[in-house]
Amino acid sequence: MSQSDYAIIFPGQGAQEVGMGLDFREAWDVSRDAFDEADEALGFKLSKVIFEGPEDELVKTAITQPAILVTSIAILRAVEREFGHRAEPLFYAGHSLGEYTALVAGGVLSLGDAARLVHRRGSLMQDAVPLGAGAMSAVLGLEMEELVSICNEAAGNEVCSPANVNSPSQIVISGSADAVAKAGALAKSRGAFKVIPLKVSAPFHCALMRPVADKLREEFANCTWNEPSAPIIANFDAKSKTDVAGIQDALYNQTYMPVLWSQGVTAMLSGGANRFCEMGPGNVLSGLIKRIAKGYAAVPVSKVSDMPKAIEFLRGPVR
Repeated sequence: MSQSDYAIIFPGQGAQEVGMGLDFREAWDVSRDAFDEADEALGFKLSKVIFEGPEDELVKTAITQPAILVTSIAILRAVEREFGHRAEPLFYAGHSLGEYTALVAGGVLSLGDAARLVHRRGSLMQDAVPLGAGAMSAVLGLEMEELVSICNEAAGNEVCSPANVNSPSQIVISGSADAVAKAGALAKSRGAFKVIPLKVSAPFHCALMRPVADKLREEFANCTWNEPSAPIIANFDAKSKTDVAGIQDALYNQTYMPVLWSQGVTAMLSGGANRFCEMGPGNVLSGLIKRIAKGYAAVPVSKVSDMPKAIEFLRGPVR
């Protein structure tokens, strides 16, 4: 295992944009190979949708998930090529879908297997709940305990629960559309700074996704699994995983349980990580880390112009 002092982290759904990763594809053969590898594994030109759109195709869950995964890996491979050897982080981690990207980075899954798996994951998630029947909202400014109580009150006979603990002050709730709306109104009345309905196609990370987890576990048998080169921080319990059985259980559970991102970052800090490098489209996770771990460096790498700071990051001294 690595003696470094940094973690490499990967974004989840919502980070996508048409054209992401195209500059890496044009500049590095290893990035081009990554996109080609995903296209071949899926049996269709995912890369064409990534680079050219249309956006309404890219945002479909079954397309978005492999698109973000392959773009993130294409960026990682370019950084490693420029750096001169494989990155050796203390931890790999990712937000929701990003946990699967972390598995590719850590050598647990091949890019092809992971692309097929998350394509299937996206399809199952989209089909699990009729469009419009579920919803998600970000709640800012309430503690977890208070929000759990609000969700329970709002749910009644429906589903409503915390889905993403993004930072101590930003928690996303998920479930049946009416229950999530009611919980949002209750949250505002009880002191939430803001409630933001999210543009999502399905209510992720709640009990409505339990059937998806069961079907997804069956898909695991179609992949080749290896132990990770560095511990993977799991979303569902914020603990490090170093064996295949533990990793598979974590993936199963995160499908319908909350993403404990804030707690996962804290776990990485406790484990010795002093710095974080976010590889993939956008910079959402870097922003969250600055809220969770004030004073710790978080470097996002999403464009070729970010490459110098990525290399400087990897060359940084162990503190």
